[in-house]
Amino acid sequence: MTSSPTLTAVILARDEEHHIGECIASVQWADRVLVFLDAQTRDHTAQIARKMGADVTENPFQNYAQQRNDALAAVQSEWVLFIDADERSTPAQAAEIHTRIASEHYDGYWIPRHNYIFGKLTRHTGWYPDYQLRLLRRAHAHYDPQRPVHELVVLEGEAGYLQEPFIHYNYTSFAQFVEKQRRYVQYDARILKEQGIRPRPHKFITQPLRHFYWRFVTLEGYKDGWHGLRLSALMAWYELQKYVHLRRL
Repeated sequence: MTSSPTLTAVILARDEEHHIGECIASVQWADRVLVFLDAQTRDHTAQIARKMGADVTENPFQNYAQQRNDALAAVQSEWVLFIDADERSTPAQAAEIHTRIASEHYDGYWIPRHNYIFGKLTRHTGWYPDYQLRLLRRAHAHYDPQRPVHELVVLEGEAGYLQEPFIHYNYTSFAQFVEKQRRYVQYDARILKEQGIRPRPHKFITQPLRHFYWRFVTLEGYKDGWHGLRLSALMAWYELQKYVHLRRL
């Protein structure tokens, strides 16, 4: 008889004491749980993780791609499941993962997410299925070092798609939403600058309008009701801010 593939659940974390306990509890089905902790963490994330039986490794943070590559290098199992502290696995997902990595020949799996934004499950507006390539055959995967944000997996092989989603408590407050979008705007504007793109005057009108239409109509944000309308308008506003920041650069 052949043994089942081994799997480590890896949680990248920094100052996540409010999330880390529930996240670890949701992946206790893994052979090992590793909390890969940003060395600048100042709260009780490490203590909570160790109390729950997880291994904790502190690592200096440079960027997300580097952090994930360092985590891959710190693991010996055949498979790695990357899960963020504000995400949760489920028993149904665990059963599907065990079955599929034991019986199929993929080298990675895309995982859908159920995103809760401001406490509401968001099934449209661009937040579902929101596939993330997070289940990886360790020896066949690494992260592109040229993509420090919005990390890109370089997979040597073919990827399948899971049916069972992560539960993602994405933005719990408006202030958190604003802060994260502000960082994304700055990063995306720098990418546009590096690509030699200059903000023409009409872009300050057409790009936000296109973005709103894309989210509210094409991605069926209207099916999320007032919630979808608000999110579509907010994301259109940050599309405008991206071009404003690009002009400043």
